[in-house]
Amino acid sequence: MSEVTLSNEEIARYSRHLIMPEVGMAGQRRLKQGSVLLIGTGGLGSPLALYLAAAGVGHIGLVDFDVVDASNLQRQIVHGTSTVGVAKTESAKRRLQDLNPYIEITTYETQITSQNALDLMRPYDVIVDGTDNFPTRYLTNDACVLLGKPNVYGSIFRFEGQATVFSARDGGPCYRCLYPEPPPPGLVPSCAEGGVLGVLPGVIGTIQATEVIKLLTGIGEPLIGRLLLYDALSMRFRELKLRRNPSCPVCGDHPTITELIDYEQFCGIAPEEPTLSNQFEITPRELAEWLERPDRPFLLDVRNPYEVAIASIPGTDKLIPLDQLPERINELDSAREMVVYCRSGVRSGRAVELLKTAGFRKVKNLVGGILRWADDVDPSLPKY
Repeated sequence: MSEVTLSNEEIARYSRHLIMPEVGMAGQRRLKQGSVLLIGTGGLGSPLALYLAAAGVGHIGLVDFDVVDASNLQRQIVHGTSTVGVAKTESAKRRLQDLNPYIEITTYETQITSQNALDLMRPYDVIVDGTDNFPTRYLTNDACVLLGKPNVYGSIFRFEGQATVFSARDGGPCYRCLYPEPPPPGLVPSCAEGGVLGVLPGVIGTIQATEVIKLLTGIGEPLIGRLLLYDALSMRFRELKLRRNPSCPVCGDHPTITELIDYEQFCGIAPEEPTLSNQFEITPRELAEWLERPDRPFLLDVRNPYEVAIASIPGTDKLIPLDQLPERINELDSAREMVVYCRSGVRSGRAVELLKTAGFRKVKNLVGGILRWADDVDPSLPKY
C-alpha cells in the first residue's frame, strides 16, 4: 500500500501532533491510514469516536442497533437532543463528520452476532469493545483472537471502570484469560439498573482511545498484559498484571474454540427474558383498575430507596429492595393478593419467583414495571 499523504489543511489541523517527535508526520500518516471498528456508540463509544475522529484516524466503523434516547444524553456525549429517536450510528456519524470531514465513517446499524462478526471486523486494524453485556464481550474477544486483531477493552459500572488491550497475536492474554466463565445471569446488574456516573465513560473511553492511537502509531507501551482499574470516588488508579492462560480454550496452546459459538447460550441467557405464566403477571392498566376496587391488592416495590425519590406508583404499601427480600419475607402476608413492581419488571419478576418458592401463590409481577405504568396509566410520572 502506498504511503498516504496529508493535505495542507490536514497539516494545519493536526499540527499539535506533528510537532511532537513521537508522532510527527510519520505517525499522523499511520493514523490516517489506520482503521478502527467501534462496537457500540454509547457511553464508551462516544468519547472513543470523538477523540479518534479528532486525532485523524482515517477510517472509523460504527456498530450499533439502538436509537438515541433522552436518558443516554447524561453520558453519551457524541449524541444530542436534536438526535433523540435517531439511530445511534447515524447520530454519531453526523457529529463526527462535523468534527473532522477528512476521515471516512462507515456505519453498521445492526447487532453484532456470531454470523456477522468476522465479516464486520476483518477489514479493520483495531477492534474496540465498547459494549455493556457479556455475550457481546465474549463474542468480540473470540472473533478478535480468530482474526488476530487487537481488542481494546473497557467496561464501566456506577463509579468504577477498567481498561486493557487484549492481543493474543502479541502473546498477551485475551478476555477469557481474565474471565474464563461469565457470571450467572442477573448477578451483575446493568447500568440501567445500577446506574453510572456520567463522566466515568469519558475517563475509560478516553483511555481506550489513547491505546488505539498508540497501537496505530506504534508509540508507547500498550496495556497488553495489564488491567487498569479506576475508582472515581477515591480518584485512584490501580494496575493488575494479566497473563495468558496456556489452557485458554481460545488463545491457549491447544484451543478448543476454533469458530464462533452461541454466546447467549454460553452466558446462560435465554433468547428472550424469561417470563412468568400469565397467572403471575398483570399489566399496568389491569392494576390501575384493580387498585380502584375495595379488594385492592397489596402493592410491593422492590426497587432501591433512592429510586423511590424519583417516582413511585401511588398507593404503594411497602418497599423492600430485592436484595433484602429473602431476609424480610416474613414481613409479607402470603394470604393476601399482592402485586410486585420495580423499574422495568425484571427485578420484580425475580421477586415473584422468590416469593413463589417461599409458598406465595397470590402474587403477580407488574409487566414493564413503573416505566410501562408511566406509558400506559400516568404519563405525568417521570421516567428514568
